[in-house]
Amino acid sequence: MSKQKDEIVEEEVASNENNEEVNEESVEEVVEVDELTLVKQQLEEEQDKAIRLRADFENYKRRVQLDKEADYKYRAQSVLNDILPVLDNFERALAVNVTSEEAVSLVKGLEMVYRSLLDAVAKEGLEVIEAEGVPFDPNFHQAVMQEKDDSKESGIVLQELQKGYKLKDRILRPTMVKVNE
Repeated sequence: MSKQKDEIVEEEVASNENNEEVNEESVEEVVEVDELTLVKQQLEEEQDKAIRLRADFENYKRRVQLDKEADYKYRAQSVLNDILPVLDNFERALAVNVTSEEAVSLVKGLEMVYRSLLDAVAKEGLEVIEAEGVPFDPNFHQAVMQEKDDSKESGIVLQELQKGYKLKDRILRPTMVKVNE
């Protein structure tokens, strides 16, 4: 009986050794699988980062290009803002009634200079904002007065007090107007 017992013990020991080998192999496989999964996740994360970085760079390039285009489009804005009071002064000077022959010729010279100045600024994209007789638009007009006129609809611009100008699609100065109540 002891021989049988010894054989059974030996078989169990042998079976335990085999199980340990199997367990060690399965542990190694699990570790290898976990390392592989981890490496795959890291690769995916790095690929995502690379894609995002590329997209961010493309967005940056597009923003820089749009800024360049806007700078070029509105390059004359500061100069034109400085010229607007000059245009106003020309209009005031031309509105004066003159009677002497010398003053008339002087006014003709002023008109020629004024027209050439208007042509030059129009080439850069400066436009006058039309106001009189149109509905009030707060995007283009600045209401400084109101008056009641029964012959016209409510909200119609009655009088232009100071000309407004826009550069292409950007408002440089809104038109100061008197609006019908």
